Amino acid sequence: MFIYVLIASLSVIIDQLIKWWTVQNIELYETVFQNPILSLTYIRNNGAAWSIMEGQMWFFIVITLVALTVLPYLLYKYRNESKWMTIGLSLIIGGTIGNFIDRIRLNYVVDMFQVEFFNFPIFNFADVSLVIGVCCIFIYILFFEGKEN
Repeated sequence: MFIYVLIASLSVIIDQLIKWWTVQNIELYETVFQNPILSLTYIRNNGAAWSIMEGQMWFFIVITLVALTVLPYLLYKYRNESKWMTIGLSLIIGGTIGNFIDRIRLNYVVDMFQVEFFNFPIFNFADVSLVIGVCCIFIYILFFEGKEN
């Protein structure tokens, strides 16, 4: 279980360090390091993905607390299953905690990564952890669940 706690912890630490650096070095709504692929634009998101349900902070706090009760249980339950599942759950836990810290501390989430080659909402490292975690779980479900090692 140590490795999974480490993965989740590193995800939170990296996320919070990037957010701290962004707030300290980029003005709100300013774009820096712009290139054809990715730039950094500091924004504040008080909703969920794509700013849906903006301003519903209590809802996000309750959902996050439920998730942070269920996800560690699932991680413990599947600890001897596929690494795809356990690493995925660890990344989801880390991403969830990273954004939860912002919601509790700031009442919004700091976002900064902007994809330049197509229109996509600005996101943060916690979001990346969440997406990679979900992809890992999908891989487990599609290719490994129910199959003997």
